[in-house]
Order: sequence, then C-alpha cells, then structure tokens
Amino acid sequence: MRHHLKNFAFFALSGGSALVLLLVLSLAATLGVAHAQAPLSALTLPAAEALLTQKNRDIILARRVQEQAGADILTAGQRPNPQLSWTTQNINPNRGIGTGDVRAKTVDSIVRIDQLIERGGKAELRTETARRLEGAAGEDVAEITRQQLLALRFAYFDVLAAQDKVAASAESAALFGKTADAAQLRLKAGDLAAADVARIRVDVLRAQNDARTAEADLSRARVYLGLLIGAELEAASIRAVTAWPKPDAAAAPVGATAGATAGATALAEQRIDTRPDVRAARARVAAADKARELAQSLRTRDVSVGLQYEHWPNRADANNQGTGNSFGVAFSVPLFLRHNNEGEIARAQADWYAARDALERVLGVARGEALRSVSDLAAARERLMRFENELVKEAERAAAAAEFAFKNGAIGVMDLLDSRRILKAIQIDAANARGDHAKALAAFALSAGGMP
Repeated sequence: MRHHLKNFAFFALSGGSALVLLLVLSLAATLGVAHAQAPLSALTLPAAEALLTQKNRDIILARRVQEQAGADILTAGQRPNPQLSWTTQNINPNRGIGTGDVRAKTVDSIVRIDQLIERGGKAELRTETARRLEGAAGEDVAEITRQQLLALRFAYFDVLAAQDKVAASAESAALFGKTADAAQLRLKAGDLAAADVARIRVDVLRAQNDARTAEADLSRARVYLGLLIGAELEAASIRAVTAWPKPDAAAAPVGATAGATAGATALAEQRIDTRPDVRAARARVAAADKARELAQSLRTRDVSVGLQYEHWPNRADANNQGTGNSFGVAFSVPLFLRHNNEGEIARAQADWYAARDALERVLGVARGEALRSVSDLAAARERLMRFENELVKEAERAAAAAEFAFKNGAIGVMDLLDSRRILKAIQIDAANARGDHAKALAAFALSAGGMP
C-alpha cells in the first residue's frame, strides 16, 4: 500500500492540480497514521510528512484562511434585507395625544417596509468574485503545503547530515585516541619524541571539540524539524532513519546536463503551470476581472420600493390629517449628479492590472526556480557520485595505510595526522554532498509542485 501511495502521489504532483495535491496529502495523512505513531527516535521521511500535514501551524492557518474565503461566498450571495420602520407623527403639543388605548391616541402612526432591489447582476458578480478568491485561497493552501513540504525535506536531510557528521566526528576522535595510545607506547619505547606525542594530543582535543560542535549542530537541526511537525518539545529525541536518496544517473531529468539549456528551459516551462502559486495568481486575475465587471455594474441604478400602512384614529377631536387607515407605496432611485462611481471603477481597473503584474512576477519566480532546480540537481548528482565512487574510498584506504605505517614506524607523526585530517574533511564533505543532493532532488521535485 505504501508503494502504491507513493506512486500515486508522484503522479498527482506531476499533474499539477492543487486539488489533487491536497487530496493526495490528505490521503497520505490518513494512511500515514502508522507512520505518525512511530516514535520520533526512528522517524522516517514519510512519517514526518504525515505529521506535517496534520500539525504544521502554517498549513493549519492557511486552511483557516480558506474557510474564511468560503464564508465570503455566502456573504457575497446574500441579497439586501428588507427594512421595517415605524413612525409616529402629527403630535399636537397643545392638545396632547388624547385618551384611550394606543390605537385611539391622536397621533398619526405609520408602519413601513422598504426593499432595495439590486440590478445589473451585482449579487452574481459578487458571488463569482468570491468563488474565484476562494479558489485562490485553496491554491494558497497547496502552495504553503508545497513550501512547508520542501522546508521539511530540507530540515530532515539536515538532521540526517548532522547525524552523519556526528558519527564521522566521533569516529575521528576515536581514531585519534587510538593514535595517541599508540604514540604513548612508542614514546615509552623511545621510538617517538615527546613533541610528536604533544602534537597528537592537540589533534585529539581538536577532534573532541569538533565532535561536540557536531552534536550542537544536530541539536539545532532537530529543533527546526520538530517545529515543522509540531513536536518541538520532543525534538531532542528525533532521529532520522530514512536512507539517503541514491544519485541514479539514469533518473536524471531531461535537460539536466551541462549545456542542455534548451532542454532545461522546455522542462521548466512544462512544469511551472502546475505550481499552486501560479494557479493562485491566475485565480486572482480572474477574480479581479469579475470585480471590474462588478464595479461597472454600479452604474446600473438600484431601486428601492416601499409599502406603508398608516393609521389615524377616527375621533372628533382629531387633527385634520384624515381619519381611519390608509396605505401607500414608494419608489426611489439614486441620482448620479455628483459622481457616477468613477472612483470604484478606476480602483477595480487598477486592481486588475496589479493582479496581472503579480501573475507575471510569480511566473518569473517559478521559471527561475524550475531552471535552477534542474541545473542544481545535475551538479549535486555529479558531485555526490564523485565522492561516493572515488574520494571517500581513496581517503579511507590512505588513512588505513597511514595508520598501519605509523604503528610500524614507517612514517612520521605529521604524515599520520595529515591523513586523518584529510579523511575527516572528506567524510564531512561527503555528508554535505549527500545533503546537497537530497535537497536538490527535493527542490526539483517540488519546484513545480510535482515529482519528476
């Protein structure tokens, strides 16, 4: 099931639909409960991603904004409510209001109901504008999920690299310790000078300091990863266990080779339309277009109609405003004498231009990220393959040979220390290369909201 879910997620992400992306992430969160329940001390990348969709605060906040946009659709579609009013007039200050019950008082009582009737399709245009904005908010959820997913993978690989560096530093410190022990034996045998032993001791202390620094870096990486998955209080127990992605040259994306600019550009153009931020920007352009139509509709006059009931008591001492009950109707329209909503129309036009400019900016950013992700992945893959196939193996062989030679008195202390320093530096660089490759792969996968 996990394998099929992974393949389905790759397919959905490459399709580019934000809705499909959200469905996949929701399904991953549902099926990833087993992952999420796994202890943080054995945290896999799928389990971390499941926790992200459930507990990441930025994603939760984006969903709330989408809910608010959904409520705006209800508000936009609401027609104006009728207004009920009650008026008492024609009160004679000299004679008073008379005696008797309320209906017998010598006052003119009017009950009136007024209704504003919108014309020009304003309600429909408001609703359509709100629907497009709600769609943009949904794409924003997908975009924030994409960004947080990328941040999560970067953080996860930082933890994984920090763990490798801690292991390499601890191994280096242990090796320096063994070298120091061997040096002490040679010192007692008169085969090594005290100054050389002191140099080895200095490198032992430096290796111990480096190991402690690596542990501090790992602690910081764990805290950030814990923050992303809502487990910052338990960050100290996090241990990443997913293996590094392999630099499979056969899986290189089309155009991800040196000098393949045209292929990389074509690949980038194919991928950017699937990005949620691009889709959100296009939805906002559509919303701004509907808002322009809404502003234009303000020049269509709305009308108000009213119906009233008037009561005047039939009394001998009543004022001369009539007697009994009567009914009336009213009709009103605005007079566009001082303005014709030019300001609202100009603002809506400016908002439409701004939305189009924002779309162009988002497209430019998307193209840049897609192109950069293709070239970065190719460079990171080549660098990692060079480390794994040649550098690390050669450095380990050289260090082992130097250790053997030193124990047998064939080389001096400085040669031994140099070999150890080179091995440690290459091990650290290899860990960085694995992290860079994994991050470049994640950036390429999510530069268009999809997987290669």
